[in-house]
Amino acid sequence: MVSFIRKLSLHAMYIHRPILLLIFFLISVSPTFSQEKILQNALSQAESNGFSGVVLVAENGEILLEKAIGYRSFEEKVPLQNRDIFELASVSKQFTAMLIMICKEKGLLDFDDPVEKYLEIPYAGITIRHLLTHTSGLPDYQDIMDEHWDKSKVAGNPEILEYLNRYAPPKLFEPGEMYQYSNTGYVLLGSIVEKASGKDFVELARAWIFRPLKMESTDIRSLEEKVSVVNFAAGHLKDSLGNYVNANKFHDSDYTVWLGNRKGPGRVSSNAEDLLKWDQALYSQKLVKKATLDEAMAPFILNDNRRSYYGFGWEIDPKSPFGKMVLHTGDNPGYKTIIVRFIEDKKTVIVLNNNYHPDQMRIVEAATLALGKW
Repeated sequence: MVSFIRKLSLHAMYIHRPILLLIFFLISVSPTFSQEKILQNALSQAESNGFSGVVLVAENGEILLEKAIGYRSFEEKVPLQNRDIFELASVSKQFTAMLIMICKEKGLLDFDDPVEKYLEIPYAGITIRHLLTHTSGLPDYQDIMDEHWDKSKVAGNPEILEYLNRYAPPKLFEPGEMYQYSNTGYVLLGSIVEKASGKDFVELARAWIFRPLKMESTDIRSLEEKVSVVNFAAGHLKDSLGNYVNANKFHDSDYTVWLGNRKGPGRVSSNAEDLLKWDQALYSQKLVKKATLDEAMAPFILNDNRRSYYGFGWEIDPKSPFGKMVLHTGDNPGYKTIIVRFIEDKKTVIVLNNNYHPDQMRIVEAATLALGKW
């Protein structure tokens, strides 16, 4: 259980351990205590606490529960709907990893190719596999851009690579030495996809993933395109008066504008039902072979033979209380997103939140428990 709790608390998402332990205690002392009731209570409590988002729970691709709570726009009091579209933030990384895997199967690259085969970077010894598994030791590109970039302009991957080469801050550690989450690595992966294929990253995501899986609400959208999507759920944060307002009004959100053309670490927007289509496709060989998927969801062996439990775009827990589990979280101004997949039982929990609310993890806990008895 400790491993399971640790995995669900990734990327600064605090999990409420006393609540989870209390739930297990109640189940153990009361055989009639309903896990489904726990989930319904958690949703009701979250709603009363001001949570805003869409929750989807499924088994074998069948939706057991789908519920929208809160507002698409707090300022205009537009209620959320189940099929509303959210910014996925780092949940996007699994799509970048898939594009790399498809390139591999097309013979365009190998996972153990050195990055310098495709891109000019001031660091030697880093492979594509290091980028995929966050074991590259690369410095944070956002720190470099924040210090040096003219924020009246919009940067993308070419500009990020230019500044990475120009200022060349030292590596954090030698490749393969340890795990440290790296958005820089996934920017480089986005550029490697383009270099290896000779095609635009956004167009490839549409042609190789979104359209084949009929993910009609999913795309990599510009800021202008997001505005034109009627059912796009805005991210919200509390202002000084405690009211939820559009997160774009906060200075801390400015980077989403001046880094608005980056490809690879984020920027996919989608809804819960499209993510379920994606989840189900990963049980098939629609996109890549089973052997490639198995490699993507296996631990990385570090230089000292320890295991790092991040595969290709997925955190991994091989022995959760509910069998093998993979998951990923996302965190953008006003958004918290998570997809949890219990692979052996083909059970799925998706929670998309658009007011950065702490009750998100309570819902994930309750949904996970409910799946145990559904």
